[in-house]
Amino acid sequence: MFRLHHIVHRSSPVLHQTKTLSSCLRQHTRLKTQGPPLQCGLKRFSTAEVPVEARDPSRMRERTLTMETLNPQVKAVEYAVRGPIVIKAGDLERGLQQGVKQPFTEVIKANIGDAHAMGQQPITFLRQVVALCCFPELMDSPSFPDDAKQRARRILKDCGGQSLGSYSASQGVECIRRDIAEHITHRDQGVPAEWNNIYLTTGASDGIMSILKLLVSGQDRSRTGVMIPIPQYPLYSAAISELGAVQINYYLDEANCWALDIEELQRAYLTAKKHCQPRVLCIINPGNPTGQVQSKKCIEEVLHFAYEENLFVMADEVYQDNVYSSDCQFHSFKKVLFDMGTEYFNNVELVSFHSTSKGYTGECGFRGGYMEVLNMDPQVQTQLIKLLSVRLCPPVSGQAAMNVIVNPPQVHEPSYAQFTKEKSSVLDALAHKARLTEQILNSVPGIKCNPVQGAMYAFPQIFIPPRAIEEAQSLSMAPDMLYCLKLLEETGICVVPGSGFGQREGTYHFRMTILPSPEKLEVLLEKLKKFHLRFLEEYSQQEPQISSSSSSSSSSKDHHRQISTQPD
Repeated sequence: MFRLHHIVHRSSPVLHQTKTLSSCLRQHTRLKTQGPPLQCGLKRFSTAEVPVEARDPSRMRERTLTMETLNPQVKAVEYAVRGPIVIKAGDLERGLQQGVKQPFTEVIKANIGDAHAMGQQPITFLRQVVALCCFPELMDSPSFPDDAKQRARRILKDCGGQSLGSYSASQGVECIRRDIAEHITHRDQGVPAEWNNIYLTTGASDGIMSILKLLVSGQDRSRTGVMIPIPQYPLYSAAISELGAVQINYYLDEANCWALDIEELQRAYLTAKKHCQPRVLCIINPGNPTGQVQSKKCIEEVLHFAYEENLFVMADEVYQDNVYSSDCQFHSFKKVLFDMGTEYFNNVELVSFHSTSKGYTGECGFRGGYMEVLNMDPQVQTQLIKLLSVRLCPPVSGQAAMNVIVNPPQVHEPSYAQFTKEKSSVLDALAHKARLTEQILNSVPGIKCNPVQGAMYAFPQIFIPPRAIEEAQSLSMAPDMLYCLKLLEETGICVVPGSGFGQREGTYHFRMTILPSPEKLEVLLEKLKKFHLRFLEEYSQQEPQISSSSSSSSSSKDHHRQISTQPD
């Protein structure tokens, strides 16, 4: 009766209500003897009261979204850094926690540059400023230094309602953008930076994706081509696939410490022009996964090439604080462009990217970053702001973290001594681990590792015997995937196969981070060394045996050159 009462009150004229009520009562009485009552109103759309066992599977509605209807560009996306090896590592780790016996006691995840997950301690001053911004009541606490409080007050003053929980402008908090511009000007020895050309981003990845969205257009032979280094960070190939652009590979010179060869750039460009329109040139410096630091002369040649071929330059400089080799120095693309003269500086379109996730802070989880645009068409820049407005704003806590990186304690401030000590400690440890990684890997027959000049990774080349290659092919997997999978299953060490980053045909690599503590890194490298020798022995039974008695780095390099010339 409640349902009938509800129907009466939804009709407006009283007479009509009475007729409707009488009609429903008569119908209810008639259907009571003929079958189930007719359901009135929205009730007929409900399946909540239908028992599960009574539902007919043959009458189930087809799914709208299936693998057949899924956006094909999404299916084309691959991201090796969190790919199948990492999924397998997670399974093994959960198994260990549940008491499953393995040949190892822990999984060492050396697949990703996640500093804090590897045990690196946060920079105290950065966390103090962000904590004060998140909970201003701490301003009264004597445990927080005055310079941290001063920065937090300045950031909060520019936030809506003086709260970190408010949206910021789509480009980011204004005072933070101004601080970034000052930092860039100081970094580049007086080359001016305009704060209106600074955009805060959700990590560097967000900025890279936003710029690529602006650049990708056309169809068939007019489709945008994006030149990326090989090996590359898989964000680029994934973004290119997602946006439906054309990937143009240019190969870094492994024999010359992963240098960028201008003739290789020209080869890749001319080849690509036959089937697309090359418009974008991406550079990663210092390199990921290769760890090289490009020279100023190399950067000049790249910028001259971009100028001549009218290419838009995207400079991924997130590792600019991570330079370890004494004979290397970070040169920003913007500073080199300025030094080349006004004709270049006023014409080459350049966007550079930075992040809180790397450097000496390693604050990956804050998802803070920025990009600086140079020589972008003003109307296009308006479109960029519109595009950024769609996602409202980057995390404001990440913006606050970015502010500390560009506005650290100065020599006259109370936090300077502790900040400098912590920063130096992190960078010195990374430099030590970079040398350690190179030395131990090069002591292993069948492995060759270029110097880790910068960034956070080694990308050694590994010799894989023909029998192992045949086994991998029979399993429909890349040979270095087979290698990394066996390494994980036998030692618990998780690294990423080089095929996930791209490599020259017939060569095999893996990427590992140098972030674990020196003690854990040494254990990791020794386990890897023993595994590699076992792997060679297992798959080289019908081939010349590899001696494990090599005692020097130079002799092992000679041995590697000898065995790597064998046909594979």
